[in-house]
Amino acid sequence: MSGYIGKKIRLERIINRETKKSIIIPMDHGLTLGPIKGIEKDLGEIVNKIAMGGANAILGHIGIPLYAHRGYGPDIGLILHLSGSTSLSPDSNYKVLVNTVLEAVKLGADGVSIHINIGTKSDPEMLEILGRVSRECRDFGVPLIAMMYPRGENIENEQDVEVVKIAARVAAELGADIVKTNWTGDPDSFKEVVDGCMAPVIIAGGEKAEIKEILEITKQSIDVGGAGVAFGRNVFQADDPTKFVRALYLIVQKGYEVDEAIKELNL
Repeated sequence: MSGYIGKKIRLERIINRETKKSIIIPMDHGLTLGPIKGIEKDLGEIVNKIAMGGANAILGHIGIPLYAHRGYGPDIGLILHLSGSTSLSPDSNYKVLVNTVLEAVKLGADGVSIHINIGTKSDPEMLEILGRVSRECRDFGVPLIAMMYPRGENIENEQDVEVVKIAARVAAELGADIVKTNWTGDPDSFKEVVDGCMAPVIIAGGEKAEIKEILEITKQSIDVGGAGVAFGRNVFQADDPTKFVRALYLIVQKGYEVDEAIKELNL
């Protein structure tokens, strides 16, 4: 019972309790890609800017709480990322555990996340990891965000609704509280993903894109039942991360149309 209550309390720190939607900003890229633009060194400053825009949570490895010291700005949820690989690995699709749920609890994190690639040759090992982490999350009362991507040798198109539906459903079947996955290209197909997944589904951002395009995708996903967004590079590499997050907030949490958000913020 205490685990259930603990998870409910923590979820309210990373999901808006009124709208049941969330804006999460992943900043785990440093492990995979190194010091890319936007997160070269001063992590605390970019976290401040993201928090001021109205994001619900940031997501990253243990380097975030260790080195992202903050001097101002509102509070923001922390999701500790537990798995990873590097771009230099001979099999970068294989995400191994690099931290634990217990460590997240000790740090005061509000949730944990893991990355699973469905369709690659190492997906059996990653599914085992997902099941084990999900059990630990239930024991400790910690929300689990599962990043589920159709990716690897058996996947021809990572945005194909048929494979995205499977990836999202796998996470729900194994106990994830929030599922992050690919946008399938249009609202009708993404609705199939949402309708086929018991857990809330949020969309990944992927490669850097134009602001209006990202906002339009965000709005379309919300309109068909999506539970929010998890955008990394499109936020922390933006010219004004605070303003961009604020635009996401107006669309995700306040129901603004894209043009209304752009006009209000003079984007």
